[in-house]
Amino acid sequence: QVQLVESGGGLVQAGGSLRLSCAASGRPFSSYAMAWFRQAPGKERQFVATISLSGVRTTYTDSVKGRFTISRDNAKNTVYLQMNTLKPEDTAVYYCAAGLVFGPSGYDYWGQGTQVTVSS
Repeated sequence: QVQLVESGGGLVQAGGSLRLSCAASGRPFSSYAMAWFRQAPGKERQFVATISLSGVRTTYTDSVKGRFTISRDNAKNTVYLQMNTLKPEDTAVYYCAAGLVFGPSGYDYWGQGTQVTVSS
């Protein structure tokens, strides 16, 4: 089992920045690929970004490329999502996820989510 706790969400104006954190506990953090997903009201959960076990490989959904950066610190059991140039359409609940396979799907463990609201 892996427990995930997100933090760092909040209200920000369009063009602003936020950094989300996800702290993991339980099984060795470095054994898991990590990802961020988001879910806006009335919409399905959407893949945002993923990072490999070592942090060498990353993948992003097209709408956040060049604005968001995923990173991890295996010594701190934490994955981050730096979000810059935020847009109102980035408003959603953001979820951290852990899984054994690097990619946009197939994650086994999920956090409770953190709300990000971008005002225009």
